[in-house]
Order: sequence, then structure tokens, then C-alpha cells
Amino acid sequence: MLKKIIKFFKALNSNSKPSELANALCLGIMLGFIPKNNALWFLIFIFFCFVRINKGLYFVAMIVASQFAWLLDSKFDSIGFYILNYAPLTKTFSMLIDIPFVGFTKFNNTIVMGSFIFSLIIYIPCFIFGIAFVKLWRKYVSSLFARTPIAKAIAKLPFAEKITSLITKDNAL
Repeated sequence: MLKKIIKFFKALNSNSKPSELANALCLGIMLGFIPKNNALWFLIFIFFCFVRINKGLYFVAMIVASQFAWLLDSKFDSIGFYILNYAPLTKTFSMLIDIPFVGFTKFNNTIVMGSFIFSLIIYIPCFIFGIAFVKLWRKYVSSLFARTPIAKAIAKLPFAEKITSLITKDNAL
């Protein structure tokens, strides 16, 4: 986990494109919101592991979003209920549930469907926010953060040497 966090902070200051980082943020949030006990989550997770994104930010965003997903469960439930009971789609959902293995995705669960649709809706605003955040971080926050007393105190901690050695070891490869 420590290596993923280190890769996240390295990526914020690296030469990688802000859009690549923003995409990893959005995909991590999407998987963080979707419940983990279904085939839909595993299919999306495996697919995005093979896509070119920043894996450190992807995993950090997924873990952070997972910690807050329960706060939105009632919203996910109402969105999912609306989508699953939307009259023009009910025949389609009835047909899909009869297809073998599609039921393992649990798309007919209101929270799974609601969290998936909610994630798709917030993808574009989150992507724009992610690009803006990376650009602001690189231009202003990174240099300011390095000069704060908190950053200087963290640099003096024993584990900071371990983190620094991991970063330099990764850069040497």
C-alpha cells in the first residue's frame, strides 16, 4: 500500500499527462463506489488493470472512494430503483437476467445499478476536476507543500528515509 501512495505522489509531479491521472482518479472512484461482491466489479477491475492509467492513483482513489461509498448508499438505491423500474427498460432487464452468467453481475440490485449509473454521471465532472487539480498541484501546491513545517517534520521521521529510498530505487529502474 505504501508503494501505491508513493507512486501516487510521484505521478503528481511526473511528466505523465494530467488526463492520464484524471482518468485513473475517475476509474478508481467508479470502482470504489460499486459494491465488491459481484462479477460486474471484478470485470471492470480486471479490464482497467490492463488499460494504460496510473495504477497508484487508481488504487488510492478506489480505496478512498470505498471508505465513503456507504454514505451514498441511499442515493445509489434510489437511482438504481428508478433505472430498474423505468418502463422502457424493464423488458431489456428481464431479458438480460435470463442470460447465463449475466445474473452474477447483480445489475438487478438497486445499489449496484445506482452506484454504476452515478459513477458514469460524475465521470466527466470528476475528470475535469482531476485535470485541474493536477495542473494546480504541479504549478502551485507542490512547491508550497515542500516548504511547510508539516512536510519538513515528515521528512525528519524515520520512515521518510525508507520512502525516499523506495522513490530513488524506483527511479533507478
